[in-house]
Amino acid sequence: MSAQPQAHVLIVDDEPALITAYARALTAAGFSVTKTHDGRDAVAQLTQQRFDAIVSDIAMPELDGIGLLREVRGRDLDVPVVLVTGSPSMATAMQAIEFGALKYLQKPVELKQLVAVVEQAVSLGRLARIKREAMEHLGAMDKQLGDRASLEVGFQRALDGLWMAYQPIVRYSHKRTIAFEALLRSSETTLPHPGAIIDAAERLDRLTDLGRAVRRSVATTVEKSPIPEVFVNLHPRDLADDELYSPSAPLSRIAHKVVLEITERVSLEEIKDLQSRVAQLRQMGFRLAIDDIGAGYAGLTSIAQLEPEVMKIDMALVRDIDVDSTKQKLVDALQRLCEDMDVMVIAEGVETKPERDTLVRLGCDALQGYLFAKPDHPFPDARF
Repeated sequence: MSAQPQAHVLIVDDEPALITAYARALTAAGFSVTKTHDGRDAVAQLTQQRFDAIVSDIAMPELDGIGLLREVRGRDLDVPVVLVTGSPSMATAMQAIEFGALKYLQKPVELKQLVAVVEQAVSLGRLARIKREAMEHLGAMDKQLGDRASLEVGFQRALDGLWMAYQPIVRYSHKRTIAFEALLRSSETTLPHPGAIIDAAERLDRLTDLGRAVRRSVATTVEKSPIPEVFVNLHPRDLADDELYSPSAPLSRIAHKVVLEITERVSLEEIKDLQSRVAQLRQMGFRLAIDDIGAGYAGLTSIAQLEPEVMKIDMALVRDIDVDSTKQKLVDALQRLCEDMDVMVIAEGVETKPERDTLVRLGCDALQGYLFAKPDHPFPDARF
């Protein structure tokens, strides 16, 4: 494989003789080479230009190769990084793979092998950039964050750019808004929708950070607002976060106007002392809702364990309910059962007037969906 003339390679190594040998071999192969003996300077170089490949020693003072790899992924998700070490170990090899290094080479590295590896790295890096551009065009950027370093960068940016959209929940017969649901949003393009952010939090074991950020944002916005009630989504594992139960936690201050909405992404069986935790939340003033009834997540077990005050019918049951007799029968039965249990029912995803009218006819008068308002910055007015 011949080297691309325009390919620019950054070499980072604190051994002068080695970095000189690497640079000569790569220059002779047709690469443009930038050298640095320091990981911090390498980071500075990244701010000045884009590289097609990076070759870095692992053991360096101040900022080692793994640390540099993390910094690289904060600036470029695609540039291939080749890590070199004179003291190989299982731990560093696993870290190299986990954080997205393309190759892990052991010193002494034959110069012919180094050139071949860099040629391959440049080709793969260019392919990765083309693929990322294609995925971005197709709106599937979250599928590209395969290695941990890239995922960590994307997730942290999602946290930093987190904001909450609000969508009205209406009592249609009264033509008034009775609550708002707070919905996760972020300016981070690599995790372009809430599901992608939650999946990243699960993979990185950072659900606690995400849940706290969401609750803090909601509390800040709602605490000084006149809205009657707000629905806040909880991952089931948020129920294991002790901060949720602290009287000084941001959301605790407005517990009397908060409904904690739980979607069963994982089994509630994983939560220790669930019954006592649920009881404590109610003592604090929170109410509970189960989300996605009809979507296959929340079953009888979760209903029995949580004894929710509210159940939300998923949009899968709502869509085209005006022409689907089976959906009508299911919603009618659910509505009647919830009335007997003194549980409020809210139908989500209402988009058309025929859907609205059918739901109201079936006794489901609490509605949410684009027909009334799209989620937006606080607080959009409902259209009736």
